[in-house]
Amino acid sequence: MIFNLIKPALFTLDPERAHLLTLAGLQAMPAGPKPKAGKLAVDVAGIQFPNPVGMAAGFDKDGEVPDAVLGLGFGFAEVGSITPLPQAGNPKPRLFRLVQDKAVINRMGFNNGGAKAAAERLHARQSRGGVLGINIGANKDSADRIADYAKMTRIMAPLATYLAVNISSPNTPGLRALQDEGALVALLDAVLEARGENGPPIFLKVAPDLTPTDIDAIARIVMDKSLGALIVSNTTISRPSLQSHHIGETGGLSGAPLKSLALQRIRDFRSAARGAIPLVGVGGIASAEDAWERIRAGASLVQLYSALVYEGPGLAKRITRTLPKLMARDGFSTIAEAIGTE
Repeated sequence: MIFNLIKPALFTLDPERAHLLTLAGLQAMPAGPKPKAGKLAVDVAGIQFPNPVGMAAGFDKDGEVPDAVLGLGFGFAEVGSITPLPQAGNPKPRLFRLVQDKAVINRMGFNNGGAKAAAERLHARQSRGGVLGINIGANKDSADRIADYAKMTRIMAPLATYLAVNISSPNTPGLRALQDEGALVALLDAVLEARGENGPPIFLKVAPDLTPTDIDAIARIVMDKSLGALIVSNTTISRPSLQSHHIGETGGLSGAPLKSLALQRIRDFRSAARGAIPLVGVGGIASAEDAWERIRAGASLVQLYSALVYEGPGLAKRITRTLPKLMARDGFSTIAEAIGTE
């Protein structure tokens, strides 16, 4: 109710400024209690998630408010993307609301304060618990991006419940080339070596703009390397039919128009891996029905971010309140039973 009252005022602000004010508000408020494991708990890569609804990377780029995010009802929070060195990102404006489409276009460019500051912050909150994913990236001007990912793995592995290797942002030139088969094998070998034998599970975040050949190759590599999960997917560079006047902006499109493409990619990866890889569904999830559809299609977990712009900070709790009803309606007693049963 409060969000609906202040939403018109927020939408008069530049989107990036509104986002910074949201982070400041979360920092100023005491964090609510973290969700407890119950009927919605699900185990992925040896991690028990108290519920399957997570905050996607991009909201909390510098790891400033993971506990506040968990207090909003999310079963897990993924911070980042974080790069070895601080970087300003792309020139502003770089974030656009497409209100008529309930969508967002961003070309942020991995803007963040760098690994050192984030690691100090995340080390200080370690005793608070909760499932924390750390999304790692490479600096735009790096001469060796694979070395950047290895360095980030060594720094962040002791602080993370899982590490998310992000090679799918469209806003760092050339980054998506790391999804090519040879480059991906070299990257994952370096990350796994840097993590060591007792480090956290590695999740790989991929783009939705993939060919069937790409999907088959990525699925095979992920299985060969025994990764913890695939995060499917990041924003899209495609442009479905849109109504908003920001349609011509470059960058990654997220929100409602991404829903059908991201859902299809879950189905594609589920089929390519024959259900052997845990999947995290991202893109266009704005309700319990959307989350349930993604789970039935093959996702063990889901994440959201853009929908919060339009639905408000209570969205995670609304989804987790409604999911048990959908489970009961369809005859399932656990999330695990429902995965991939559409």
